[in-house]
Amino acid sequence: MHKLSLHTIALSVATLCSSGLAIAQESAKVVDKPLTLTVHLHDKKFTYDSNWPVEKEAARLTGISLKDVTIGNTPDSNEAFNLMIASGNLPDIVGGKAVKRNLNRYGPEGAFIPLQDLIKEHAPNIYAQMQARPQVFNSAKAGDGNLYYVPYLTDGKYGRGYFMRTDWLDKLGLKVPQNIDELYTVLTAFRNEDPNGNGKKDEIPAFFRNWQEVLRLVTFWDGRTSGSDTYHDFHVKDGKIKHGYAGAGYKLGMKNIAKWYKEGLIDPEVFTRGSRAREFLLANDLGGFTHDWFASTASYNDSLKDKVKGFKLEAIIPPASISGVRMEEHRRIPIKPEGWGISYSNKHPIESIKYMDFWWSEEGRRLANFGIEGKQYNLVDGKAIFTKEFLENARPVNSQLTDIGAQVRRGFWQDYNYEIQWTNKFALEGIKLYDQGDYLVDQFLGVAFNEKEQATSDKYWSGIQTYMLEKQQSWVLATSDVDADWDNYLVQLDKLGFNKVLTAMQSAYDRQYGK
Repeated sequence: MHKLSLHTIALSVATLCSSGLAIAQESAKVVDKPLTLTVHLHDKKFTYDSNWPVEKEAARLTGISLKDVTIGNTPDSNEAFNLMIASGNLPDIVGGKAVKRNLNRYGPEGAFIPLQDLIKEHAPNIYAQMQARPQVFNSAKAGDGNLYYVPYLTDGKYGRGYFMRTDWLDKLGLKVPQNIDELYTVLTAFRNEDPNGNGKKDEIPAFFRNWQEVLRLVTFWDGRTSGSDTYHDFHVKDGKIKHGYAGAGYKLGMKNIAKWYKEGLIDPEVFTRGSRAREFLLANDLGGFTHDWFASTASYNDSLKDKVKGFKLEAIIPPASISGVRMEEHRRIPIKPEGWGISYSNKHPIESIKYMDFWWSEEGRRLANFGIEGKQYNLVDGKAIFTKEFLENARPVNSQLTDIGAQVRRGFWQDYNYEIQWTNKFALEGIKLYDQGDYLVDQFLGVAFNEKEQATSDKYWSGIQTYMLEKQQSWVLATSDVDADWDNYLVQLDKLGFNKVLTAMQSAYDRQYGK
């Protein structure tokens, strides 16, 4: 195994760069003799595959290969993790979807090893990011203060935004709505004035392919639904943990959402239509307004331009709420609960952390984000640029990448430039529009519970959230009334343990981030 000092590595890199040469392939070598480590890497869409071209290239560069030992044939990542734990036979490396909670739960019990010292001593690329973004990495720590997983860091600021059929606005002589009252007027016109011109009252003014997005409308009445990119999450206000579904503005927001639903302004199948709602309603010239991802939503301007006459779906800035606040509640959170850790039974922890660090190097990061040079991309002025053939393939770019092992949920640092390249002008213009205002809200990066706090959350939170969501749907569908229910709703939340959960969350938050 090479034991190069950081000083030696720095000198080597500087020499190579100054000479205009690429860094030698040996710079990524972790071991002199090939080493195989076992891995559990599970996602609902895939398990680890050593035949991924990206993995084969990483093995060639580092000398380390991973062998999949994921237990169980299940789409549920948590279930797969529990099966692995129950087996008592932990692989060298454990990772995958939403693995943070489990690593931080079993790490303090001795199943996984703390990584902060290993990173400081043997992983200069990861350590550099820890130093640059201490709060982000602090959010990844367990309740005992140790870091048990190398996280997946995202890149970019904007995720979802508001989109509207501006060609419908033009047909009806309307302007882009600037506040909630104007939005109501526009959606009512979409419903009643036949903007698709077929003589039928079949337009769906507001539609959402994720039903949770209909709840986002409460922000127009100064309510909240989440503090992160995860639906139904907590948020922080003035250092205090809050939850939107028991907060100010929520009651009024739900009352008005129910009103809009009753008036036909919201898709009557919002809870049942599913993920193809956007494709179906736009392709059939029926949908008028939504809240969804910039790149994929804007892409319909290209795919439907020859199918729907005059079609134009453009991003609009968030209409102002009843108090004048323009809020975009969704944004890309800088750290995900995905990544990987090292189990107690791993006999090669130093080699393992060096292998993990490879994915954070310039070469490894390109591999994880863009695939193989010369196949998926070429280097142009030092930047990875996808080939024309790759971009113009009929299949989505992100699907092609995961097929080869890129953009999978290992511990790595994403590069937003991979997405910009397949983002059309409508999305880029929308992002630029959002960038001109201060609409994004602060992010809640999560907390790490100690054993007592975890027990409180495990005991109460699932039942509380189920109750919250059931009441939401009944209010929207008008099977019950939010005004009549509200006082009892708050009483029931308390009986279910809501305030106990808030207390546990606040305790963990104060410990992790400081009061």
